[in-house]
Amino acid sequence: VANEGGKHWTVNEVRALIRIWSDKSIQQQLEGTVRNKRIFEQVAARLQKFGIDRDWKQCRTKYKNLKHEYKSVKNAQDSGSTSKSMKFFNELDAILGHSTMEQASKSDNEESERPPEWTEAKSEKDSIG
Repeated sequence: VANEGGKHWTVNEVRALIRIWSDKSIQQQLEGTVRNKRIFEQVAARLQKFGIDRDWKQCRTKYKNLKHEYKSVKNAQDSGSTSKSMKFFNELDAILGHSTMEQASKSDNEESERPPEWTEAKSEKDSIG
Protein backbone atom coordinates (compact mmCIF):
# COMPACT_ATOMS: atom_id res chain seq x y z
CA VAL A 1 0.00 0.00 0.00
CA ALA A 2 1.36 3.41 -0.97
CA ASN A 3 2.01 5.88 1.81
CA GLU A 4 -0.05 9.07 2.23
CA GLY A 5 1.95 10.96 -0.38
CA GLY A 6 1.63 8.19 -2.97
CA LYS A 7 4.21 7.88 -5.72
CA HIS A 8 6.85 10.55 -6.27
CA TRP A 9 5.84 13.58 -8.31
CA THR A 10 7.60 13.86 -11.65
CA VAL A 11 9.04 17.18 -12.81
CA ASN A 12 6.20 17.53 -15.32
CA GLU A 13 3.58 16.85 -12.65
CA VAL A 14 5.07 19.50 -10.37
CA ARG A 15 5.26 21.95 -13.31
CA ALA A 16 1.58 21.33 -14.08
CA LEU A 17 0.66 21.81 -10.41
CA ILE A 18 2.61 25.10 -10.30
CA ARG A 19 1.00 26.24 -13.57
CA ILE A 20 -2.46 25.70 -12.07
CA TRP A 21 -1.37 27.26 -8.77
CA SER A 22 -0.15 30.35 -10.64
CA ASP A 23 -3.73 30.98 -11.82
CA LYS A 24 -4.82 34.21 -10.13
CA SER A 25 -8.25 32.87 -9.15
CA ILE A 26 -6.70 29.79 -7.50
CA GLN A 27 -4.23 32.02 -5.62
CA GLN A 28 -7.01 34.29 -4.38
CA GLN A 29 -9.06 31.32 -3.20
CA LEU A 30 -6.06 29.82 -1.40
CA GLU A 31 -5.16 33.11 0.29
CA GLY A 32 -8.64 33.58 1.64
CA THR A 33 -9.25 30.19 3.26
CA VAL A 34 -7.92 27.52 5.55
CA ARG A 35 -10.48 24.86 4.66
CA ASN A 36 -9.32 24.36 1.11
CA LYS A 37 -10.42 20.83 0.16
CA ARG A 38 -12.73 22.17 -2.56
CA ILE A 39 -9.96 24.26 -4.11
CA PHE A 40 -7.63 21.27 -4.26
CA GLU A 41 -10.42 19.18 -5.77
CA GLN A 42 -10.50 21.77 -8.58
CA VAL A 43 -6.70 21.59 -8.87
CA ALA A 44 -6.82 17.77 -9.06
CA ALA A 45 -9.54 17.98 -11.72
CA ARG A 46 -7.42 20.34 -13.79
CA LEU A 47 -4.39 18.06 -13.43
CA GLN A 48 -6.61 15.24 -14.69
CA LYS A 49 -7.05 17.18 -17.95
CA PHE A 50 -3.26 16.98 -18.39
CA GLY A 51 -3.49 13.24 -17.80
CA ILE A 52 -2.07 13.53 -14.28
CA ASP A 53 -3.86 11.34 -11.79
CA ARG A 54 -3.57 12.92 -8.35
CA ASP A 55 -6.24 13.28 -5.69
CA TRP A 56 -6.91 16.50 -3.81
CA LYS A 57 -4.95 15.35 -0.75
CA GLN A 58 -1.84 14.67 -2.81
CA CYS A 59 -2.17 18.09 -4.45
CA ARG A 60 -2.58 19.83 -1.10
CA THR A 61 0.35 17.96 0.44
CA LYS A 62 2.60 18.80 -2.52
CA TYR A 63 1.46 22.43 -2.44
CA LYS A 64 2.23 22.69 1.28
CA ASN A 65 5.63 21.02 0.89
CA LEU A 66 6.61 23.27 -2.02
CA LYS A 67 5.46 26.34 -0.13
CA HIS A 68 7.38 25.31 2.98
CA GLU A 69 10.53 24.55 1.01
CA TYR A 70 10.25 27.85 -0.86
CA LYS A 71 9.92 29.79 2.40
CA SER A 72 12.95 28.13 3.97
CA VAL A 73 15.07 28.85 0.87
CA LYS A 74 13.76 32.42 0.75
CA ASN A 75 14.55 32.96 4.45
CA ALA A 76 18.04 31.56 3.96
CA GLN A 77 18.60 33.94 1.03
CA ASP A 78 17.23 36.89 2.98
CA SER A 79 19.74 36.19 5.73
CA GLY A 80 22.58 36.16 3.20
CA SER A 81 22.99 32.41 2.71
CA THR A 82 23.20 31.12 -0.85
CA SER A 83 23.73 27.46 0.05
CA LYS A 84 20.02 26.61 0.07
CA SER A 85 18.21 26.21 -3.22
CA MET A 86 15.36 24.25 -4.74
CA LYS A 87 14.29 23.09 -8.17
CA PHE A 88 11.23 25.29 -8.79
CA PHE A 89 12.32 28.35 -6.82
CA ASN A 90 11.90 30.89 -9.64
CA GLU A 91 8.43 29.63 -10.56
CA LEU A 92 7.34 29.73 -6.93
CA ASP A 93 8.96 33.12 -6.39
CA ALA A 94 6.79 34.48 -9.19
CA ILE A 95 3.71 33.24 -7.32
CA LEU A 96 4.72 33.68 -3.67
CA GLY A 97 7.27 36.47 -3.88
CA HIS A 98 4.66 39.23 -3.97
CA SER A 99 2.45 37.94 -1.18
CA THR A 100 5.27 37.31 1.28
CA MET A 101 6.43 40.91 0.87
CA GLU A 102 2.94 42.25 1.54
CA GLN A 103 2.57 40.07 4.63
CA ALA A 104 6.00 41.12 5.89
CA SER A 105 5.21 44.82 5.66
CA LYS A 106 1.74 44.32 7.19
CA SER A 107 3.08 42.53 10.25
CA ASP A 108 6.12 44.79 10.57
CA ASN A 109 4.67 46.71 13.49
CA GLU A 110 3.09 43.69 15.18
CA GLU A 111 5.74 42.11 17.39
CA SER A 112 3.77 38.88 17.92
CA GLU A 113 3.69 38.03 14.23
CA ARG A 114 7.44 38.29 13.70
CA PRO A 115 9.48 35.14 13.25
CA PRO A 116 11.09 34.14 16.58
CA GLU A 117 14.62 34.73 15.28
CA TRP A 118 13.87 38.47 14.86
CA THR A 119 12.74 39.00 18.42
CA GLU A 120 15.57 36.84 19.78
CA ALA A 121 18.18 38.81 17.84
CA LYS A 122 16.69 42.05 19.15
CA SER A 123 16.73 40.95 22.77
CA GLU A 124 20.35 39.79 22.45
CA LYS A 125 21.37 43.25 21.25
CA ASP A 126 19.45 44.81 24.14
CA SER A 127 21.21 42.67 26.75
CA ILE A 128 24.71 43.43 25.34
CA GLY A 129 24.31 47.21 25.71
